[in-house]
Amino acid sequence: MEQILQTTYLWLKAGHIIFVIFWMAGLFMLPRYYVYHQESAPGSEEEAKWVDREAKLRKIILTPSLIMVWLFGLALASSIGAWSQGWLHAKLLFVVALSGYHGWLVGYGKKLARGERSLSGKTLRLLNEIPGLAAAIIVVLVVVKPF
Repeated sequence: MEQILQTTYLWLKAGHIIFVIFWMAGLFMLPRYYVYHQESAPGSEEEAKWVDREAKLRKIILTPSLIMVWLFGLALASSIGAWSQGWLHAKLLFVVALSGYHGWLVGYGKKLARGERSLSGKTLRLLNEIPGLAAAIIVVLVVVKPF
């Protein structure tokens, strides 16, 4: 029985890591797409292509990966009984924040598709750093388990 639980844990962990990589890749790509989108001429064919690319990235990679990250992550936390550990609470705080960032990006993409360009390219480039900072903090929390 212990062997089955250990094998299940390893598969959950592998699945979680795989989908975190996909999700993070999408979170790095989408703001960059938005920069290129904003630099295209309003109403142009190029702008239409960016709208299509952004929608595909969200629907094919980002949102499915977010769902799988949460499913694998919650199953993983349950399998090791981590619910009472401080590092997991801190990690969840950052993952919830990153999920909110994801949601904000989706909303901003819908505004861009309607022609609303409320942020500058520079602001979008700065926002592109959020996933990297969050990932660094999350990795430290999971590996070091400081509390």
